[in-house]
Amino acid sequence: MAGSARPTRSHDDLLHPQEVVVYRAGVHLAIAGSVATDHLQVFSGKFSDSLVPDQLDKLAVSFLVDDLDIRRGGCAANISFALGALGHRSTLVAAVGTDFAQQGYQAWLEKAGVDCSLVHVSPTLHSALCTITTDEDHAQIVTFYPGAMSEARQIDVGAIHADRPIDILLVGPDDPAGMQRHTQVARELGIAFAADPSQQLAWADGELIRDLIDGAAYLFSNDYEAALIEKKTGWSSEDVQSRVGTRIVTRGAEGVSVYPADGVPIEVPAISGVTAVDPTGVGDSFRAGFLAGVAADLDLERSAQIGCTIAASVVETTGTQEYVLTREGFLTRLGGTYGQAAADEVGDALALS
Repeated sequence: MAGSARPTRSHDDLLHPQEVVVYRAGVHLAIAGSVATDHLQVFSGKFSDSLVPDQLDKLAVSFLVDDLDIRRGGCAANISFALGALGHRSTLVAAVGTDFAQQGYQAWLEKAGVDCSLVHVSPTLHSALCTITTDEDHAQIVTFYPGAMSEARQIDVGAIHADRPIDILLVGPDDPAGMQRHTQVARELGIAFAADPSQQLAWADGELIRDLIDGAAYLFSNDYEAALIEKKTGWSSEDVQSRVGTRIVTRGAEGVSVYPADGVPIEVPAISGVTAVDPTGVGDSFRAGFLAGVAADLDLERSAQIGCTIAASVVETTGTQEYVLTREGFLTRLGGTYGQAAADEVGDALALS
């Protein structure tokens, strides 16, 4: 599926200093989902110490945080940024406010290799805002203000596909009506789609979840989300598998399990020697790495290895788009865990700078 290389593009000082990035053409990945500003806070303690199991119906707790970082985020933006770091130029399908351009977020993503030309801009609403508090066990409490994201339902994926055919559409956490519309259009037009409901699973009912994942070429979740999907839909693991193509379940430090539509499950260990700093955005980067591998015609195991390798870089930094990838560093790290043959194959397939 990988195409020929496009001309190199220089980064300016909006990005981390890197020499050049080469973007591959040929496979059109469209990434639908949230674009947000992340307010990242750190709590020096454990949330669980302040929770009384039999009093959760009367929950009223307050946590004094030690730090506040304001960063660029949002699932679709994080995935698109990571794809750019891996040499793949994707199309961002999202709804934002005028602040997206005014505060420099659009320029940041464009310089990172993201096509923002089709982003929907609300004239009245602010871009989404996500507040994430992480405790010492890396447990998280997240609140999310959707703002302009609520207008994602106005985006016509069919028109995007008509102008430039989409090979894979990832439908990530977003305005629920927008997620449903994108999924339905993908089914109607025969666009392969990756279902990534993740953060929307907590409040979504079984009917919505079934609608979002049924017929997906790829279904992404972590192990908790996989269990939640089964609980809310009433489907067994086998039922879920029968309704999607490839199911990918991330398991944190234990790696990832890939369940192909036909064949033996694939277990890929996480990168070794990782010093975890902040888990925010790690799942997004894994999805980008996996899709970059698929777009480059690599097999499922190699694709998952790419995902695990870029995820390691993200968990070692504060913020979802603050890491720096270099060709040598990335391939050395990948090869250190998965072997030199894996590093050689990935190096030949991806347009890493």
